[in-house]
Amino acid sequence: MGVAKEGIPFIIASDALAVGAFVAASRYGSPWIWVLAVVLAIVAVWVVYFFRDPERDGARGERLVISPADGKIVMIAEVHEPAFIRGPAIRISVFMNIFSVHVNRYPVSGDVKYLHYNPGKFLNAAVEKASLENEQSSVGIESPIGRVVVRQIAGLVARRILTYSREGDRAAQGVRFGIIRFGSRVDVFVPTSCAPKVKVGDQVFAGLTVLAEQ
Repeated sequence: MGVAKEGIPFIIASDALAVGAFVAASRYGSPWIWVLAVVLAIVAVWVVYFFRDPERDGARGERLVISPADGKIVMIAEVHEPAFIRGPAIRISVFMNIFSVHVNRYPVSGDVKYLHYNPGKFLNAAVEKASLENEQSSVGIESPIGRVVVRQIAGLVARRILTYSREGDRAAQGVRFGIIRFGSRVDVFVPTSCAPKVKVGDQVFAGLTVLAEQ
């Protein structure tokens, strides 16, 4: 299993802190420095775990919507999506905690026709108004099932959304398109002709779990 390239600076920094603490503990022999060294070593292991980037090879198909993120389904609702779909849509929200894989993947194949970044706030990503007020990055895809929007939303801890997509790109279902650092949420807006295949509370996995089908 590899790690996301965006995590390499964090991994190097946490490893360096842990090694430095162990060197200091060996030199001075203080039990408090040893405790700090152990804590920093645990943090260093967690940082590598957080930025893990496993390969995913699940179901694919023109009529399927695949989960763009690992996490728990926190909302499924019919809403009005004004920016790209410009009409009614089904929103499926996936909440990622600090132990989830945070690499995001395209839910459908098609052409990237819309991009929008909003600096926003950093409210709890699990709450309803986070979809409107938090820092977020939206990607609109013209797909075989119609227009689909996938929206990365920052949370209380997350402070950096990275989106690789560019307008005019070809989106390939299950392929990586971005990452959010340290806890967040991803919303998918699909046509109302799609039937959800998950329910609130389900655990889903990016590139593996089918969220909806037309």
